[in-house]
Amino acid sequence: MDHLNISERKGDGYMLLEVMGTINSYTYTDFQVRVYDFIKRTNLVLDLGRVTNLSSTGLGVLMSAVEDGQESGHKLYIMNPSEIVRMAIESTGFAEFFPIIRSINEVM
Repeated sequence: MDHLNISERKGDGYMLLEVMGTINSYTYTDFQVRVYDFIKRTNLVLDLGRVTNLSSTGLGVLMSAVEDGQESGHKLYIMNPSEIVRMAIESTGFAEFFPIIRSINEVM
């Protein structure tokens, strides 16, 4: 069974979601709800360093979140993506839409 754990941490001008596990059609619902909710209210940092699988469903959530963020004046940042996440993002041909950061300090 696939599992996804998400923890939240609020910062000054951003929300950080630390994501661990698999983001796919079985696990994406909670991820989608949180991402869409936060990106409308603030900048969103997704720590994806411990994500072991990112399906097309998960990529769709990320792409929609970038658009929602642009509409509301907020940015989506991908922090320390795992190799799996990096390869999935690069496979879309839209990697330039996902700012990749190494540290939360890069949000400011």
